[in-house]
Amino acid sequence: MTPNEKTIATFESRMRQMILRFQELRKENNDLYAMLEKNERDIKELQARLDQRQHDYDSLKMAKMIEITDGDLEGAKERLSKLIRDVNKCIAILSDEEQ
Repeated sequence: MTPNEKTIATFESRMRQMILRFQELRKENNDLYAMLEKNERDIKELQARLDQRQHDYDSLKMAKMIEITDGDLEGAKERLSKLIRDVNKCIAILSDEEQ
């Protein structure tokens, strides 16, 4: 085998190895992109579910606060008045902080 033939054989061998490695890396890259897309879809779905649950919780909490039974009208008025006072205090505190 002449030196040129040996060099060409070595070059061909290394090219085959490089092509195989490239194919492995391309497959791994595709797998990682697929995994990333799946994770992003899962995150969006979970975020939507979290938002819905938060909305449901807020609605239930508000319904419980406003729930009025026959004998609890005064209690409901007191709770609403307390909530209004709390909101007014928060607004006053925030106004003081801005100044």
